[in-house]
Amino acid sequence: MANLQTTYMGIPVRNPLVVGACSLTSHMDSIKKVEEAGAGALVISSLFEEQINLQKARMEEELSMHDNLDAEMGDLFPDVEHGGPQEHLYWVKKAKEAVSIPVIASLNCTAEATWVEWAKKLEDTGVDGLELNFFALPLDADQTAEAVESQQLRILQLVLGAVKVPVSVKLSPFYTSPLNVVKRMSEAGVKGAVLFNRMFHPTFDIEKEASRTPFNLSHSDDHRLPLRYAGLLHDAVSLDVCSSNGIHSSKDAVEVLLAGAQVFQVVSTLYKNKLEVIQSIVGGIEKWMDGKGYADLDAFRGKLSAKNTNDRWDYRRAQYVRTLLNADQHVARPAL
Repeated sequence: MANLQTTYMGIPVRNPLVVGACSLTSHMDSIKKVEEAGAGALVISSLFEEQINLQKARMEEELSMHDNLDAEMGDLFPDVEHGGPQEHLYWVKKAKEAVSIPVIASLNCTAEATWVEWAKKLEDTGVDGLELNFFALPLDADQTAEAVESQQLRILQLVLGAVKVPVSVKLSPFYTSPLNVVKRMSEAGVKGAVLFNRMFHPTFDIEKEASRTPFNLSHSDDHRLPLRYAGLLHDAVSLDVCSSNGIHSSKDAVEVLLAGAQVFQVVSTLYKNKLEVIQSIVGGIEKWMDGKGYADLDAFRGKLSAKNTNDRWDYRRAQYVRTLLNADQHVARPAL
């Protein structure tokens, strides 16, 4: 029987399936079910800087309501630092204690000081690793790509200098040169790169003429983008690549592993197919490996990466050019 054990960021995992940060990893009962279903590891739902700032603002407002009361009554009101996000830390600690699989904390901030402060606090909960969500939304036309990347690298270096647990970065695909960004982060000391974050884009209700936020689930075809970059980065950087976005089945999972991914994250397929799909994916990988005679993941991981494939053009313009040259074979002509 095939051995699916591997490591991610140096952390031993029983298989390469990692449940990404989502509502399923924000409740104790579903976290335990994720472990029981057979996941290799899980990422706790993210702590956002907006949550931290909102809680502080609310607490400060409540405290200011009593400014004119006797000073001796000050100890009746809670200290700001013990509100809201502090409960998140307590909950992460309890989640870590509740399961035996690796638990990774997720953090999404903007200010440098906040990144460092809360990375250290999350580390103190006992988690096995940290995942930093570098969501950069360009709103200033005068801000350059280099400025955005330099700020993220500076934050990364500050966090790496403040914590001892392994750190991964969850990135968007919208860098001018994603390969260079990952390479520079790898050189800075990051242990994993999650490719890619699924972005939530605005949309409108044209009847109400107002914004709306639909559920943003991925589709199986979406895994082609992380597959491409896993293949391009395999053996090119020292960090572990975690493919994310559009991995819904064992077939999708095997494809990104063949490209060179160390592990992969799943979320959308859990909402579409329930937690039972975890065992389906893990069992499907195992069955495929047994059929191919692969004893472990290292026997085939990266076999079809850009470095190892016989046709390196597969990762460049080949698909595009071949489609144009063989249009009659690939595109059905509309009826006239």
